[in-house]
Amino acid sequence: MYQVIFSHGKESGPWGTKIKRLAATAQALGCSVESVDYTDTMEPDVRAARLQQHLQGRDLDKVILVGSSMGGYVTLQAAKTSPVRAVFVLAPAIFMPGYEHTAPKERIENLTIVHGWNDDIIPVEHSIRFAHEQHCTLHLVDDDHRLVNRLADIDGWFGNFLKPFISG
Repeated sequence: MYQVIFSHGKESGPWGTKIKRLAATAQALGCSVESVDYTDTMEPDVRAARLQQHLQGRDLDKVILVGSSMGGYVTLQAAKTSPVRAVFVLAPAIFMPGYEHTAPKERIENLTIVHGWNDDIIPVEHSIRFAHEQHCTLHLVDDDHRLVNRLADIDGWFGNFLKPFISG
């Protein structure tokens, strides 16, 4: 069984709106779901270390990581050293002040990025640059940083993203 592990954003929680919606889709497709709680720290690298610890002892070929905003940063940091099956990130906090050089240089297999054109927190150009470097799928939507106005579309893309791994 595939395990989908979610990492929430800086000011969100482990079972916010986006995670609940995407988790329901993953469960409907037969995946187990978990969401790591980072609410006790605002430090991105402490969160990344927590996710790395959370992944210890797992069959990484059966793990799919999902992260939003700072959780996207956390997810990408884990993917740098843990070869998980796939990664799906929403408005990942990459190339941000203080973290300009932390985006993975190594290719991450099965990576998809979603970002809003009207994001005023994480510039959309950061995801465009990273998608270009990674040669991965990038969905750009008419939405802001929270991405709740396009959640139905994102959920559909997420379901389609998961299906090849689950049926394969």
